[in-house]
Amino acid sequence: MRIGVDVGGTNTDAALMNGDKVMASCKMPTTQNVSDGIVSAIKKVLVESDVSSSQIQCVMIGTTHFTNAFVERRHLLDVGIIRICLPSARGIPPLIDWPEDILSAVGDHRFMIRGGYQFDGRLNTELDELNVARAARELKRRGVKAVAVSSVFSCVNGEMERRAENIIRNEMGDVSVTLSHKVGRAGLLERENATVMNASLAQLSRHVVDSFRSALKALDIKAPFYISQNDGTLMSADFVEKYPVLTFASGPTNSMRGAAYLSGYKNALVADIGGTTTDIGMLTNGFPRESSVTVDIGGVRTNFRMPDVLAMGLGGGSLVSLEHSRVRIGPQSVGYRLLEKGLVFGGDTLTTSDIAVSAGYADFGDKSRVSHLSEKFVQSSVDEIHRIVTEGVDRMKTSADPIPLVLVGGGSVLINRDIEGTSEVIIPENAGVANAIGASIAQVGGEVDSVISYDKVGREAALAQAKQDAIDRAVTSGADETTVEVLDIEETPLAYAPDGAVRLRVKVAGDLLISKQ
Repeated sequence: MRIGVDVGGTNTDAALMNGDKVMASCKMPTTQNVSDGIVSAIKKVLVESDVSSSQIQCVMIGTTHFTNAFVERRHLLDVGIIRICLPSARGIPPLIDWPEDILSAVGDHRFMIRGGYQFDGRLNTELDELNVARAARELKRRGVKAVAVSSVFSCVNGEMERRAENIIRNEMGDVSVTLSHKVGRAGLLERENATVMNASLAQLSRHVVDSFRSALKALDIKAPFYISQNDGTLMSADFVEKYPVLTFASGPTNSMRGAAYLSGYKNALVADIGGTTTDIGMLTNGFPRESSVTVDIGGVRTNFRMPDVLAMGLGGGSLVSLEHSRVRIGPQSVGYRLLEKGLVFGGDTLTTSDIAVSAGYADFGDKSRVSHLSEKFVQSSVDEIHRIVTEGVDRMKTSADPIPLVLVGGGSVLINRDIEGTSEVIIPENAGVANAIGASIAQVGGEVDSVISYDKVGREAALAQAKQDAIDRAVTSGADETTVEVLDIEETPLAYAPDGAVRLRVKVAGDLLISKQ
């Protein structure tokens, strides 16, 4: 017995699973105090399924708290930045490409210190421990409570960052420290950006995790809870407190994992149509295809794992209007106020949901309240809804061959036609809460991303070691070792580096090891 919860901008969805069976599900409007919405949603599925809280073995939660906080520049801490890089990497200081409003939110506390490794982990320059201590004392004097540490090629060898952390804690005492090799991948600037983002959320992460604990305690659920991250796998609550940045974009990922589970398709396009946006992505072996380019979060470039998702301004609450004799849909939306604002629900705002009801292929609310809409206008609006989805599908496909499209999300009722470029359109049972189901079935992952000299180590030995390291990380995070499988191996030769250098990335995932209660 496990419960999956996904908190979106419009709705908070919950699903109670017993093994592979969906026992109960619900969709509730997201509340201003997000924890209240979680409590209400979980209460409803427990009541509907007649399951007691003592029978629940674990709870999985997908949340947008941290993404929203960073994008909206709220609840961010001042961050002390220590980059271990000199004499190299002097030309581009930390945060050089950050927008001014975020710079003011995280403060100007930047230090560049001697040290770092070469691409294969060999020493480049010894760590200047004395200046690390001086920087830490200065940060303490300024009252900084969070520190981000980055180092040249720390993704290959993280020893200098770990040593710097020990010095910082010795000088500053109770302080939150984020090390870049724990967060990002190869690429100093983007990895450093992700590290600073994570450090700025340190206080909020503790508050959010505590609020989740309180919500489950109020429901008398004593089972452990996990939070889904952006690659479709789970993190323990304690891990999230340290690395909240890894939850970014977990919502679309949950929906895509849920779509794969409900439809049975491991390789397909998925369109998650919510109340405000439509997120379109590609499933590869049952997991979202990862973005191969740097990802912009709130105006900041990062390189940690993120799903390759196209977000479009179409949802069940999207505003519909006529501009210069042409129908315009979105990107504005009534969001979680659809049941209050939509015409068929007694409101005064024309939305895409009203169009679907008027066109006769959706049945909710009071259809008589949209009887005044002309048939031509309704038909033009339906055409525009389908045009937007068709355009998104075309942009996300990597070949001209038609492939299946799985529709999920509460807004999937907006689609009633075939979509050009697809072989079929599938709306599976329980599609409206695919995101909560995706959270409930999430696995535990492990990943290794490093630069290795094949000439020195040998390809087979390097691959075997990387696979084992990734499996060990998954098991440490709570995976059942007997279920761990290799999902992806990526080898990228580095032509500019000597000794047959290759960037090697191995990703694995396995089922969560749940203790019997």
